[in-house]
Amino acid sequence: MSVKDRSRLSFKFVYAARHPQRIVPYARRLSRDTWLSLRSQDHVSYHRAVMKSDAARSVFSHSPIGVIEECLAHVGRVMAPGGFFDFTFDRTEGAEHQVLREDFYYRTETLVALAERNGLAARFMADWEKSPHEQSKLRVTKPGRWPGSPSAG
Repeated sequence: MSVKDRSRLSFKFVYAARHPQRIVPYARRLSRDTWLSLRSQDHVSYHRAVMKSDAARSVFSHSPIGVIEECLAHVGRVMAPGGFFDFTFDRTEGAEHQVLREDFYYRTETLVALAERNGLAARFMADWEKSPHEQSKLRVTKPGRWPGSPSAG
């Protein structure tokens, strides 16, 4: 089995021909990303602008790993002990990859390890995949108990 080079223009044309419904969303995202990159001073401010733009969706399937790491760092900083944060993502069991600069596919183990590096525990929500949507879900929690809860002793 050969590895497909998804960055090649020929791959993108074949993919677009097979998935014409994704051309318009890709063009929108490409124009948005171009606009944000022209207005940003550096790659950090660019990714912050992208994250701000994508935040309404609350999914990491449209975010590069650096943006996810920054988000989890902030979540871990502000989350109360015992609190949780759920997010959806596109899961792969093979090599992690990106399709048409729009969809990012991550292995569950990568995101769990990223959460742990930021002081969070992560759990794959297997029941979520039984629903009709096409994404996976992780729940990250901050170890500890809610202050003042009866079992907080």
